[in-house]
Amino acid sequence: MNHRLTRSITPVLATATAATLVLVGCSSSSGGKKAEEAAGRASAGKATTPRMTIAMVTHAPAGDTFWDTIRKGAEAAAAKDNVKLIYSNSETAATQATLVQNAIDQKVDGIAVTLAKPDAMKAVVAKAEQAGIPVVGLNAGLAEWKKQGLLEFFGQDESVSGQALGTKLNGTGAKHAVCVIQAQGDVNLEDRCKGVQKTFNGTTDTLYVNGTDMPSVRSTITAKLKQDSSIDYVVTLGAPYALTAVQSVSEAGSKAKVATFDLNKELVNAVKNGSIQFAVDQQPYLQGYLAVDSLWLYKTNGNYSGGGEEPVLTGPAFVDKSNVDTIARFAAQGTR
Repeated sequence: MNHRLTRSITPVLATATAATLVLVGCSSSSGGKKAEEAAGRASAGKATTPRMTIAMVTHAPAGDTFWDTIRKGAEAAAAKDNVKLIYSNSETAATQATLVQNAIDQKVDGIAVTLAKPDAMKAVVAKAEQAGIPVVGLNAGLAEWKKQGLLEFFGQDESVSGQALGTKLNGTGAKHAVCVIQAQGDVNLEDRCKGVQKTFNGTTDTLYVNGTDMPSVRSTITAKLKQDSSIDYVVTLGAPYALTAVQSVSEAGSKAKVATFDLNKELVNAVKNGSIQFAVDQQPYLQGYLAVDSLWLYKTNGNYSGGGEEPVLTGPAFVDKSNVDTIARFAAQGTR
């Protein structure tokens, strides 16, 4: 069953829908008991709808703080919506597909999935849809979610975010950047670096590192900087790699500056102290939260965002010294 193609309702703006999704579940002071019941019997931010089970399957590597934030958002939505959340992850596409199959076998009520390697996920996503299980996408797969019949998608356009970073680099006077990719073949990461290259007026090199081995990441970046002293900016694609790149710059005796995609609490502090110039934030907490909440809304009320045609974009937004103090308190509580 292809949930996206069976609808005939007019699409609405994705950004407006995102706000709607966040607000659903809070009762209106003027609507009374009937209004609460009509809104899926949500009261005081806690649903009293029948218990349902939602599986979230991602390509997250173990111990990555970015994905911890996505999971935290998903768990918050699950707690609000009376949902049992089954979270699982694997960097290996074949294992990720097996995890989705496990969710199908358990007859879950909905599945949220990332499509970092969409070809490997296509067959199992189709099986879920054929079984009548609604599937939404998050984080990875913007170019593929509609093709694979997903109900909705929550994330950022990675090419656009890369282009935005490339343009910002132009304003710094940078001439030679190296874009560090920690997982070769991940479409999100590749699109980011291609986006940077598209708009950056200087030279852009691509450097592949083994993201599962941080000492190797450190030594590989250090070697690259020692090899080419003209590199004046290191662009990483995740907060832990940015913090490691700062160490590499110091070890190499380089004058290069560091910028990155994505945040965590430690990286916010690094922006504060100037060791990292800026970060591109895509709000992972919001991605996890909306993915789970959207499935609850669909199963409970028949609601879905964007008419099945438009994604809900959660980024990109820049975090630098001009706004980092505002972001810091949210990062400290694990929501940015």
